[in-house]
This record gives sequence, structure tokens and C-alpha cells, in this order.
Amino acid sequence: MRIEDAISRLKGYSEELGLDLTKPEDRFKWFLASILFAKRISAGIAKRTYHRFIEEGLTTPERILEAGWGRLVEVLDSGGYVRYDFSTASNLIKIMEELKTKYGSLEELYAKASGPEDLERILQTFKGVGPVAVNIFLRELRGMWSKAKPKPSKMAVEMAQRIGLDLENVELYESALVRLNLEYCKRKRCANCPVREYCKK
Repeated sequence: MRIEDAISRLKGYSEELGLDLTKPEDRFKWFLASILFAKRISAGIAKRTYHRFIEEGLTTPERILEAGWGRLVEVLDSGGYVRYDFSTASNLIKIMEELKTKYGSLEELYAKASGPEDLERILQTFKGVGPVAVNIFLRELRGMWSKAKPKPSKMAVEMAQRIGLDLENVELYESALVRLNLEYCKRKRCANCPVREYCKK
């Protein structure tokens, strides 16, 4: 089996969450999920918390603002996101307010960006949205948003080098490379790793 085929078995997180990133409403949901994934918290807790937002219908800026800080904290806690519950609730309120006030919507924000670097700059002006969240968000939008061209993360590049993947293919497989690192390497699940036969370690 080619290494590319082995890596392809790992879905991107947006696909795992059942999102269709060709749809504007799902791109917003992925933006929300990316903010949750970006904290120093397990992917399992981030996914569980995201699903709680879906269950509560908190899938638009308007619904998130209507819920208010206290309700957001409750939803975050119910997903296990307790370490960052207060700060994340506060950030989400500010992000949604600014998104609506300055741009109207995430799609309009994208339209106003002059290019890839400007898009990343704008996204990082939101409180609590740093380079990690922006990379998570944009890397799975490559090929759908022409301005979504983030530089591959250091984690993805190092993972590619570890398993001998051509560095020219890092962008194509970045989401899978990050998952390999987080879900197998860091957790020492070498025996179950789908690319263990290629690993140099």
C-alpha cells in the first residue's frame, strides 16, 4: 500500500463531524468547531462539545448571541470543556458580535479579504482566534475557498518527515498528518497507527 493511501484513511475533522464545507452554513459550523479544537484540550472533548452546540441549536451567530454567556458556559461544561469554559464563552460572544457588526457574516468576511494573507489577518483579529485556530479552519477549506491557503503547520511538516511523505504533499494531507500526531504519536498508540510501517521512529 502506498503511504498516501494509508494516510487517506484518516478523515479530516470536518468530514468526521458530518460537515459539507461547500455549504455556507457548514463553513460557519466548522469555524465554531475550529475555535473549540484550537485550545489545549483533547480532540474527543472538542468533538463532544461541538456536538452539544449542535444539539442545542447554537449553529449561527444569532443563536449563540441569544443564548448568552451563562448558557454557553453550561453547554461548554456539558461537553467536558470545563478548563476553558468561561474564557471561551466570553470569546464566542465577542467574536459573534464583531462578526455581525463588522462583516455581517462569515461569507461576507471572506469576500472582503483581499487575499490569503489578509483573510488570515482578519480572522486573527477576533479575540481568542489565533494562528492555530486559523490553520485548523482554513486547511480543510483548501480547494473550496480560493483564499484559503494557510502555510502547513510545523506539526504536519514534522509528521510528514517522520513517515517519509514527500513534503510537496503536506498541504494535501495536512489534516490527516495532524491527526496522526495527536491521536497516535502523542498517545503512543503505535500498534494501531495506520502508517506504522512507514514511521522512522
